[in-house]
Amino acid sequence: IEVLPEIDIPGHSMAAIASYPELSVTKNSEIKVNPGSNFATWFGNGTFEMHIDNTLNPMDENVYKFLDRVFTEVATLFPFEYIHMGGDECYKGFWERDAVVQAFMKKNKIKDGNELQAYFNKRVNAIITSKKKKLIGWDEILEGGIAPGAAVMNWRGTKGAVEATHLKHAVVMSPAPIYYLDMMQGDPAVEGRVYNKARLKDVYNLDVLAPGVDSTYVLGGQGNLWTEQIVTSGKAEYMTYPRAFAISESLWSGRGTKDWNDFTNRVEDQFKRLEQAGVNYAVSLYDPVINVTLDADNKTVVQLTPEMNGLDIYYTIDNSIPDQYSTPYLWPVTLSEEVQNFRFVSCRNGKPMGRLIWLKKEELMKRIKK
Repeated sequence: IEVLPEIDIPGHSMAAIASYPELSVTKNSEIKVNPGSNFATWFGNGTFEMHIDNTLNPMDENVYKFLDRVFTEVATLFPFEYIHMGGDECYKGFWERDAVVQAFMKKNKIKDGNELQAYFNKRVNAIITSKKKKLIGWDEILEGGIAPGAAVMNWRGTKGAVEATHLKHAVVMSPAPIYYLDMMQGDPAVEGRVYNKARLKDVYNLDVLAPGVDSTYVLGGQGNLWTEQIVTSGKAEYMTYPRAFAISESLWSGRGTKDWNDFTNRVEDQFKRLEQAGVNYAVSLYDPVINVTLDADNKTVVQLTPEMNGLDIYYTIDNSIPDQYSTPYLWPVTLSEEVQNFRFVSCRNGKPMGRLIWLKKEELMKRIKK
Protein backbone atom coordinates (compact mmCIF):
# COMPACT_ATOMS: atom_id res chain seq x y z
CA ILE A 1 0.00 0.00 0.00
CA GLU A 2 1.31 3.40 -1.01
CA VAL A 3 -0.05 6.65 0.43
CA LEU A 4 -0.52 9.57 -1.97
CA PRO A 5 -0.57 12.85 0.01
CA GLU A 6 -2.72 15.73 -1.27
CA ILE A 7 -2.23 19.39 -0.36
CA ASP A 8 -5.13 21.05 -2.16
CA ILE A 9 -4.14 24.40 -3.69
CA PRO A 10 -4.69 27.13 -4.79
CA GLY A 11 -8.40 26.71 -3.95
CA HIS A 12 -9.72 24.69 -1.00
CA SER A 13 -7.04 26.45 1.06
CA MET A 14 -9.18 27.88 3.84
CA ALA A 15 -7.23 26.11 6.59
CA ALA A 16 -3.94 27.62 5.40
CA ILE A 17 -5.49 31.08 4.96
CA ALA A 18 -7.13 30.97 8.39
CA SER A 19 -3.62 30.53 9.82
CA TYR A 20 -1.83 32.78 7.34
CA PRO A 21 -4.35 35.31 5.94
CA GLU A 22 -1.52 37.23 4.25
CA LEU A 23 -1.26 34.37 1.73
CA SER A 24 -4.61 35.31 0.15
CA VAL A 25 -5.54 38.25 -2.05
CA THR A 26 -8.01 39.65 0.48
CA LYS A 27 -5.74 39.05 3.49
CA ASN A 28 -8.89 38.62 5.55
CA SER A 29 -7.87 37.82 9.14
CA GLU A 30 -11.49 37.05 10.09
CA ILE A 31 -11.57 33.80 8.10
CA LYS A 32 -12.16 30.73 10.27
CA VAL A 33 -12.52 27.07 9.34
CA ASN A 34 -16.16 26.30 10.13
CA PRO A 35 -17.35 23.01 8.61
CA GLY A 36 -20.96 23.14 7.49
CA SER A 37 -21.10 26.92 7.22
CA ASN A 38 -22.56 28.57 4.14
CA PHE A 39 -19.34 29.76 2.50
CA ALA A 40 -20.27 29.13 -1.15
CA THR A 41 -23.20 29.07 -3.55
CA TRP A 42 -23.39 26.45 -6.29
CA PHE A 43 -25.51 27.32 -9.30
CA GLY A 44 -26.24 23.79 -10.57
CA ASN A 45 -24.29 24.10 -13.82
CA GLY A 46 -20.85 23.38 -12.39
CA THR A 47 -20.16 27.02 -11.52
CA PHE A 48 -20.04 28.50 -8.06
CA GLU A 49 -19.27 31.62 -6.05
CA MET A 50 -17.20 31.70 -2.88
CA HIS A 51 -18.42 34.07 -0.16
CA ILE A 52 -15.15 33.65 1.73
CA ASP A 53 -11.71 33.79 0.13
CA ASN A 54 -10.22 30.28 0.28
CA THR A 55 -7.72 30.76 -2.55
CA LEU A 56 -3.99 31.43 -2.36
CA ASN A 57 -2.56 34.52 -4.06
CA PRO A 58 -0.80 33.29 -7.24
CA MET A 59 1.30 36.45 -7.67
CA ASP A 60 2.74 36.54 -4.13
CA GLU A 61 6.26 35.13 -3.87
CA ASN A 62 5.68 34.45 -0.17
CA VAL A 63 3.04 31.89 -1.19
CA TYR A 64 5.66 29.89 -3.08
CA LYS A 65 8.12 30.15 -0.18
CA PHE A 66 5.39 28.82 2.12
CA LEU A 67 4.58 25.97 -0.28
CA ASP A 68 8.23 25.08 -0.65
CA ARG A 69 8.44 24.55 3.11
CA VAL A 70 5.20 22.53 3.11
CA PHE A 71 6.23 20.26 0.25
CA THR A 72 9.70 19.78 1.72
CA GLU A 73 8.05 18.24 4.79
CA VAL A 74 5.52 16.25 2.76
CA ALA A 75 8.21 14.83 0.46
CA THR A 76 10.20 13.73 3.49
CA LEU A 77 7.24 12.04 5.15
CA PHE A 78 5.81 10.18 2.13
CA PRO A 79 8.01 7.91 -0.01
CA PHE A 80 5.45 7.64 -2.85
CA GLU A 81 6.66 9.17 -6.12
CA TYR A 82 3.68 11.51 -6.57
CA ILE A 83 2.40 14.47 -4.55
CA HIS A 84 -1.15 15.65 -5.26
CA MET A 85 -1.63 19.43 -5.52
CA GLY A 86 -5.44 19.36 -5.88
CA GLY A 87 -6.09 22.23 -8.26
CA ASP A 88 -9.84 21.63 -8.38
CA GLU A 89 -12.72 24.03 -7.79
CA CYS A 90 -10.49 27.08 -7.61
CA TYR A 91 -12.66 30.19 -7.34
CA LYS A 92 -11.03 33.01 -9.28
CA GLY A 93 -13.44 35.82 -8.42
CA PHE A 94 -11.21 37.42 -5.78
CA TRP A 95 -8.31 37.39 -8.26
CA GLU A 96 -10.47 38.98 -10.94
CA ARG A 97 -11.62 41.78 -8.63
CA ASP A 98 -8.15 42.64 -7.34
CA ALA A 99 -6.41 45.51 -9.16
CA VAL A 100 -2.92 44.34 -8.19
CA VAL A 101 -3.55 40.85 -9.53
CA GLN A 102 -5.00 42.26 -12.73
CA ALA A 103 -1.92 44.44 -13.21
CA PHE A 104 0.28 41.38 -12.69
CA MET A 105 -1.69 39.47 -15.32
CA LYS A 106 -1.41 42.31 -17.81
CA LYS A 107 2.33 42.65 -17.24
CA ASN A 108 2.89 38.90 -17.73
CA LYS A 109 0.45 38.57 -20.69
CA ILE A 110 -1.87 36.25 -18.73
CA LYS A 111 -5.27 36.58 -20.37
CA ASP A 112 -7.65 35.06 -17.79
CA GLY A 113 -8.07 33.22 -14.50
CA ASN A 114 -7.42 29.82 -16.07
CA GLU A 115 -4.05 30.94 -17.39
CA LEU A 116 -3.26 32.52 -14.03
CA GLN A 117 -3.95 29.20 -12.31
CA ALA A 118 -1.81 27.47 -14.94
CA TYR A 119 1.01 29.90 -14.03
CA PHE A 120 0.52 28.92 -10.37
CA ASN A 121 0.46 25.21 -11.23
CA LYS A 122 3.73 25.42 -13.14
CA ARG A 123 5.39 27.19 -10.21
CA VAL A 124 4.15 24.44 -7.88
CA ASN A 125 5.31 21.78 -10.34
CA ALA A 126 8.81 23.22 -10.18
CA ILE A 127 8.72 23.07 -6.37
CA ILE A 128 7.51 19.47 -6.28
CA THR A 129 9.96 18.24 -8.91
CA SER A 130 12.77 19.91 -6.96
CA LYS A 131 11.91 17.46 -4.15
CA LYS A 132 12.43 14.53 -6.58
CA LYS A 133 8.67 13.98 -6.75
CA LYS A 134 6.06 14.10 -9.53
CA LEU A 135 3.00 16.34 -9.52
CA ILE A 136 -0.53 15.05 -9.95
CA GLY A 137 -3.70 17.15 -9.81
CA TRP A 138 -7.42 17.09 -10.61
CA ASP A 139 -8.35 17.65 -14.25
CA GLU A 140 -8.71 21.42 -13.76
CA ILE A 141 -4.92 21.60 -14.06
CA LEU A 142 -5.42 21.11 -17.81
CA GLU A 143 -7.11 24.50 -18.08
CA GLY A 144 -4.81 27.25 -19.27
CA GLY A 145 -2.02 24.77 -20.07
CA ILE A 146 -0.79 21.78 -18.08
CA ALA A 147 2.60 21.78 -16.35
CA PRO A 148 5.31 19.62 -17.97
CA GLY A 149 5.29 16.03 -16.71
CA ALA A 150 2.20 16.48 -14.51
CA ALA A 151 -0.30 13.65 -14.13
CA VAL A 152 -4.06 14.19 -14.17
CA MET A 153 -6.64 12.69 -11.85
CA ASN A 154 -9.79 12.82 -13.98
CA TRP A 155 -13.09 13.40 -12.16
CA ARG A 156 -15.31 15.49 -14.47
CA GLY A 157 -16.59 12.99 -17.01
CA THR A 158 -13.91 11.71 -19.39
CA LYS A 159 -13.09 14.78 -21.48
CA GLY A 160 -10.07 15.63 -19.34
CA ALA A 161 -8.71 12.09 -19.61
CA VAL A 162 -8.99 12.12 -23.40
CA GLU A 163 -7.19 15.47 -23.56
CA ALA A 164 -4.47 14.51 -21.09
CA THR A 165 -3.63 11.16 -22.70
CA HIS A 166 -3.48 12.75 -26.14
CA LEU A 167 -0.97 15.22 -24.67
CA LYS A 168 0.93 12.16 -23.39
CA HIS A 169 0.29 12.89 -19.71
CA ALA A 170 -0.44 10.09 -17.23
CA VAL A 171 -4.03 9.82 -16.00
CA VAL A 172 -5.88 8.27 -13.07
CA MET A 173 -9.55 7.64 -13.83
CA SER A 174 -11.86 8.79 -11.04
CA PRO A 175 -15.14 9.71 -12.75
CA ALA A 176 -17.93 11.37 -10.80
CA PRO A 177 -20.54 10.47 -9.74
CA ILE A 178 -20.10 6.72 -10.31
CA TYR A 179 -16.71 6.42 -8.59
CA TYR A 180 -17.70 8.81 -5.80
CA LEU A 181 -18.38 6.63 -2.78
CA ASP A 182 -20.17 9.42 -0.92
CA MET A 183 -23.07 9.21 -3.40
CA MET A 184 -26.31 7.41 -2.51
CA GLN A 185 -26.12 3.72 -3.35
CA GLY A 186 -29.77 2.91 -2.85
CA ASP A 187 -33.15 4.55 -2.81
CA PRO A 188 -33.28 7.92 -1.00
CA ALA A 189 -36.18 6.59 1.09
CA VAL A 190 -33.60 4.55 3.06
CA GLU A 191 -30.36 6.45 2.40
CA GLY A 192 -28.90 9.67 3.66
CA ARG A 193 -29.78 12.11 0.90
CA VAL A 194 -26.92 13.30 -1.30
CA TYR A 195 -27.14 15.26 -4.55
CA ASN A 196 -26.51 12.21 -6.76
CA LYS A 197 -26.36 8.41 -6.72
CA ALA A 198 -24.05 5.55 -7.67
CA ARG A 199 -25.75 2.17 -7.37
CA LEU A 200 -23.55 -0.91 -7.19
CA LYS A 201 -24.60 -2.14 -10.64
CA ASP A 202 -23.74 1.22 -12.21
CA VAL A 203 -20.35 1.18 -10.52
CA TYR A 204 -19.66 -2.35 -11.70
CA ASN A 205 -20.79 -1.77 -15.27
CA LEU A 206 -18.85 1.45 -15.84
CA ASP A 207 -16.04 1.21 -18.40
CA VAL A 208 -13.43 3.66 -17.11
CA LEU A 209 -11.51 3.43 -20.39
CA ALA A 210 -13.95 5.65 -22.22
CA PRO A 211 -13.79 6.13 -26.01
CA GLY A 212 -10.90 8.36 -26.97
CA VAL A 213 -8.79 7.64 -23.90
CA ASP A 214 -5.33 6.32 -24.77
CA SER A 215 -4.93 3.52 -22.23
CA THR A 216 -1.15 3.66 -22.63
CA TYR A 217 -1.13 6.63 -20.28
CA VAL A 218 -3.74 5.41 -17.78
CA LEU A 219 -2.09 4.58 -14.46
CA GLY A 220 -5.29 3.15 -12.97
CA GLY A 221 -8.44 4.31 -11.24
CA GLN A 222 -9.62 5.60 -7.91
CA GLY A 223 -12.81 5.60 -5.86
CA ASN A 224 -13.34 8.69 -3.73
CA LEU A 225 -14.96 8.69 -0.30
CA TRP A 226 -15.51 12.36 0.55
CA THR A 227 -16.56 12.71 4.16
CA GLU A 228 -18.44 16.01 4.51
CA GLN A 229 -21.53 14.05 5.56
CA ILE A 230 -19.81 10.95 6.98
CA VAL A 231 -19.15 11.37 10.70
CA THR A 232 -18.49 7.82 11.91
CA SER A 233 -16.18 5.01 10.85
CA GLY A 234 -19.20 2.72 10.53
CA LYS A 235 -20.79 5.05 7.97
CA ALA A 236 -17.47 5.19 6.09
CA GLU A 237 -17.47 1.38 5.90
CA TYR A 238 -21.11 1.37 4.81
CA MET A 239 -20.41 3.76 1.94
CA THR A 240 -17.29 1.85 0.89
CA TYR A 241 -18.59 -1.72 0.78
CA PRO A 242 -19.54 -3.38 -1.50
CA ARG A 243 -18.84 -0.62 -4.06
CA ALA A 244 -15.09 -0.90 -3.46
CA PHE A 245 -15.35 -4.50 -4.69
CA ALA A 246 -16.97 -3.32 -7.93
CA ILE A 247 -14.30 -0.68 -8.53
CA SER A 248 -11.48 -3.11 -7.78
CA GLU A 249 -12.81 -5.84 -10.05
CA SER A 250 -13.47 -3.35 -12.86
CA LEU A 251 -9.93 -2.00 -12.69
CA TRP A 252 -8.31 -5.42 -12.41
CA SER A 253 -10.37 -7.17 -15.10
CA GLY A 254 -9.99 -7.15 -18.86
CA ARG A 255 -12.73 -5.80 -21.07
CA GLY A 256 -15.51 -8.28 -21.74
CA THR A 257 -14.71 -10.42 -18.70
CA LYS A 258 -17.15 -8.92 -16.20
CA ASP A 259 -20.32 -10.79 -15.27
CA TRP A 260 -22.80 -8.99 -12.99
CA ASN A 261 -24.62 -12.12 -11.78
CA ASP A 262 -21.38 -13.91 -10.98
CA PHE A 263 -20.09 -10.79 -9.24
CA THR A 264 -23.13 -10.48 -6.97
CA ASN A 265 -22.79 -14.13 -5.92
CA ARG A 266 -19.23 -13.43 -4.86
CA VAL A 267 -20.21 -10.20 -3.15
CA GLU A 268 -22.57 -12.18 -0.93
CA ASP A 269 -19.64 -14.42 0.03
CA GLN A 270 -17.70 -11.30 0.96
CA PHE A 271 -20.63 -10.14 3.11
CA LYS A 272 -20.05 -13.18 5.33
CA ARG A 273 -16.39 -12.22 5.74
CA LEU A 274 -17.29 -8.61 6.53
CA GLU A 275 -19.76 -9.78 9.16
CA GLN A 276 -17.12 -11.94 10.81
CA ALA A 277 -14.73 -8.99 10.81
CA GLY A 278 -17.35 -6.65 12.26
CA VAL A 279 -17.30 -4.40 9.18
CA ASN A 280 -20.43 -2.48 8.26
CA TYR A 281 -21.69 -2.76 4.67
CA ALA A 282 -24.64 -1.74 2.52
CA VAL A 283 -27.31 -4.17 1.31
CA SER A 284 -28.65 -1.78 -1.33
CA LEU A 285 -28.12 -4.36 -4.09
CA TYR A 286 -31.17 -6.22 -2.73
CA ASP A 287 -33.40 -3.15 -3.11
CA PRO A 288 -35.04 -2.73 -6.53
CA VAL A 289 -34.95 0.44 -8.60
CA ILE A 290 -38.19 2.38 -8.19
CA ASN A 291 -39.92 4.12 -11.08
CA VAL A 292 -43.18 6.06 -10.61
CA THR A 293 -45.35 7.20 -13.54
CA LEU A 294 -48.94 8.13 -14.40
CA ASP A 295 -51.04 5.95 -16.67
CA ALA A 296 -53.57 7.10 -19.27
CA ASP A 297 -56.22 7.45 -16.55
CA ASN A 298 -53.93 9.66 -14.45
CA LYS A 299 -53.41 6.92 -11.88
CA THR A 300 -50.10 6.35 -10.13
CA VAL A 301 -48.11 3.34 -11.35
CA VAL A 302 -45.15 1.95 -9.39
CA GLN A 303 -42.60 -0.21 -11.18
CA LEU A 304 -39.95 -2.12 -9.22
CA THR A 305 -36.91 -3.47 -11.07
CA PRO A 306 -34.66 -5.88 -9.15
CA GLU A 307 -30.96 -5.80 -9.98
CA MET A 308 -30.29 -9.31 -8.64
CA ASN A 309 -31.60 -12.69 -9.66
CA GLY A 310 -33.48 -14.90 -7.22
CA LEU A 311 -35.34 -12.19 -5.32
CA ASP A 312 -39.06 -11.97 -4.64
CA ILE A 313 -40.69 -8.65 -3.79
CA TYR A 314 -43.73 -8.35 -1.53
CA TYR A 315 -45.76 -5.19 -1.02
CA THR A 316 -48.65 -3.73 0.94
CA ILE A 317 -50.98 -0.79 0.39
CA ASP A 318 -53.07 -1.14 3.58
CA ASN A 319 -50.58 0.42 5.99
CA SER A 320 -49.28 -2.97 7.19
CA ILE A 321 -45.64 -4.09 7.18
CA PRO A 322 -44.90 -6.39 4.21
CA ASP A 323 -43.35 -9.82 4.60
CA GLN A 324 -43.22 -13.06 2.62
CA TYR A 325 -46.97 -13.54 3.21
CA SER A 326 -47.93 -10.21 1.63
CA THR A 327 -48.93 -9.59 -1.98
CA PRO A 328 -46.14 -10.66 -4.37
CA TYR A 329 -44.97 -8.06 -6.88
CA LEU A 330 -45.40 -9.59 -10.35
CA TRP A 331 -45.92 -6.52 -12.57
CA PRO A 332 -46.22 -2.73 -12.16
CA VAL A 333 -48.75 -1.79 -9.49
CA THR A 334 -51.48 0.74 -10.24
CA LEU A 335 -52.52 2.58 -7.10
CA SER A 336 -55.97 3.93 -6.44
CA GLU A 337 -56.50 7.44 -5.14
CA GLU A 338 -57.19 6.12 -1.64
CA VAL A 339 -53.74 4.53 -1.17
CA GLN A 340 -51.68 6.58 1.27
CA ASN A 341 -48.71 4.24 1.77
CA PHE A 342 -46.83 1.86 -0.53
CA ARG A 343 -44.43 -0.44 1.29
CA PHE A 344 -42.32 -3.30 -0.02
CA VAL A 345 -39.44 -5.59 0.85
CA SER A 346 -37.21 -7.98 -1.14
CA CYS A 347 -36.98 -11.58 0.05
CA ARG A 348 -35.19 -14.79 -0.85
CA ASN A 349 -36.65 -18.13 0.19
CA GLY A 350 -39.01 -16.31 2.53
CA LYS A 351 -36.22 -14.39 4.28
CA PRO A 352 -36.06 -10.59 4.01
CA MET A 353 -32.89 -9.57 2.18
CA GLY A 354 -33.54 -5.95 1.33
CA ARG A 355 -34.73 -3.17 3.55
CA LEU A 356 -38.30 -2.20 4.26
CA ILE A 357 -38.97 0.71 1.92
CA TRP A 358 -41.92 2.95 2.69
CA LEU A 359 -43.17 5.52 0.21
CA LYS A 360 -45.93 7.83 1.37
CA LYS A 361 -48.38 9.26 -1.12
CA GLU A 362 -46.72 12.68 -1.20
CA GLU A 363 -43.34 11.06 -1.92
CA LEU A 364 -44.85 9.04 -4.75
CA MET A 365 -46.26 12.24 -6.26
CA LYS A 366 -42.82 13.87 -6.16
CA ARG A 367 -41.31 10.97 -8.09
CA ILE A 368 -43.82 10.81 -10.93
CA LYS A 369 -42.13 10.79 -14.32
CA LYS A 370 -44.59 12.16 -16.85
